[in-house]
Amino acid sequence: MTTQTTRPSNWRWVICSLLFFATTINYLDRQVLSLTWKDFIAPEFHWTDSDYGDITGFFSLFYAGVSLFAGKVIDRLGSRKGYLWAIFVWSLAACMHAGCGWLTMHIEGVESTAALRAIESGSALALAVASVSVWLFLACRALLALGEAGNFPAAIKVTALYFPKKDRAFSTALFNSGASIGALAAPLCIPVLAHMWGWEMAFIIIGALGFVWMGFWARLYSAPEHSCHVNAAELAYIRQDEAGESEAQIQAEEHDTIPFWRCFTFRQTWAFITGKALTDGVWWFFLFWTPAYFSDQYGYASYTPMGQALIFTLYLIVTVVSIGGGYLPRIFVDRMGMNPYAGRMRAMLLFSFLPMLALLAQPLGAYSAWWPAIIIGLAGAGHQAWSANLYSTIGDMFPTSTVASIVGIGTMAGGIGAYVINKGSGMFFDYAAARGDAFEFFGFTGKPAGYMIVFCICAVSYITAWCIMKLLVPRYRKIEID
Repeated sequence: MTTQTTRPSNWRWVICSLLFFATTINYLDRQVLSLTWKDFIAPEFHWTDSDYGDITGFFSLFYAGVSLFAGKVIDRLGSRKGYLWAIFVWSLAACMHAGCGWLTMHIEGVESTAALRAIESGSALALAVASVSVWLFLACRALLALGEAGNFPAAIKVTALYFPKKDRAFSTALFNSGASIGALAAPLCIPVLAHMWGWEMAFIIIGALGFVWMGFWARLYSAPEHSCHVNAAELAYIRQDEAGESEAQIQAEEHDTIPFWRCFTFRQTWAFITGKALTDGVWWFFLFWTPAYFSDQYGYASYTPMGQALIFTLYLIVTVVSIGGGYLPRIFVDRMGMNPYAGRMRAMLLFSFLPMLALLAQPLGAYSAWWPAIIIGLAGAGHQAWSANLYSTIGDMFPTSTVASIVGIGTMAGGIGAYVINKGSGMFFDYAAARGDAFEFFGFTGKPAGYMIVFCICAVSYITAWCIMKLLVPRYRKIEID
């Protein structure tokens, strides 16, 4: 430990930047498939919307299952080692996607990519190729989910270790903006990589970024009390919430973990589960289906300049607006004297109204594709700001030693919600397209009517979640370990 100085060393922001880059890489790896399936992969493997829905839905469901225990594993391994294992697994899985095409051709006896594309759609061979390739991608997505499930439990645990409560929503918003930056960078680089060198190289190049990050994390991260980069002034700032607590209480906060199944006996856990289950699926729907939406509804493929511009604009809005969302609770706390939980809940209520704009995406899309891009961007910004504050409520109410476990439980609930909306959307869009003009909703027919219905569901999810959370935990109450 360095000698105390009058100015804190601010190493916590370096750690926050590492969390930001990890989250950016996390979302880049997720986006490779969504930006390549419609225009590059589907023509080779003869996928339908239902096939893609099966893959994204299964990813969400498996992600949910492993998330239930990922947080507990992170709590046991610790943030440093747990994060290294998580990103190693998901980066390896991301690279493995590149082998699905070669293995499909080997299994089905097809000699080349050109021969794959030449197979007659609807034929027995086309169905076999689609089936085999879907199963191979499912295996890779399962491994990807296994690793990625550790990202947010580890990141939120690190945030609880390195930041006082009043700063956690802002720091979480900063690193969580990596999701938006990843989604922002993805349409600019992934379709270009796929177009130039094939979709396989897009998976390999993006996947390899995780291995680079591992080197920085291994060298730079340690707990604040053990870090040579954190001086006494900064450590005092980080631990300001411990003022007035006994040494026994501090030790319990950091080391005494609540038994896993007992976590389900608290209303606070169920409030977090509700907030994740009803809203995570909305974000994942926008993440996985927006490129296909612009391609289907407006004819702008992901590799075209217009397609890239629309997606870039959407996530630029998400990035800029959502960062400010993490700062809003601090205003409520510092200027209005609210406790951190009350400030977050007020902020989340405000953010829950932004996704309601999704009701206008399809109607205004009749005039220009830019309207859905802007509206979905604002809805996505509302989600990211909501999510940053939702994660921070865990650090407010649970001991640091149990934060990752609670985050894992909530992430499981979010994954289940994402499975329902992604799997359901794939089946629903195929059904709506098959019915054509016979399927009508709010003046739209066929697949556009299907999108309108899903947008309506997305629009009301956040205000519904907020009301249930408020009923479960009307006011701040910290969990105490007996």
